[in-house]
Amino acid sequence: MAVQKVRKSRSKRNMRRAHDAIGKPTFSIDVLGNVHRRHHMSEDGTYRGRQIVTQKEEIEETEEEANS
Repeated sequence: MAVQKVRKSRSKRNMRRAHDAIGKPTFSIDVLGNVHRRHHMSEDGTYRGRQIVTQKEEIEETEEEANS
């Protein structure tokens, strides 16, 4: 097991931890004007102007139309 030779001072410990802080998420505005996190799809299921995921309401409407 590794054992340190000299104890780290509070100053050196805190200088090492200076870069460990979690930053705020960055947001982007896509082609359609939706605000979303970078490299994530927006709430309406679009990513880079394309519809990736259909909304649950749209699925229910198409099922109702198919059943009638």
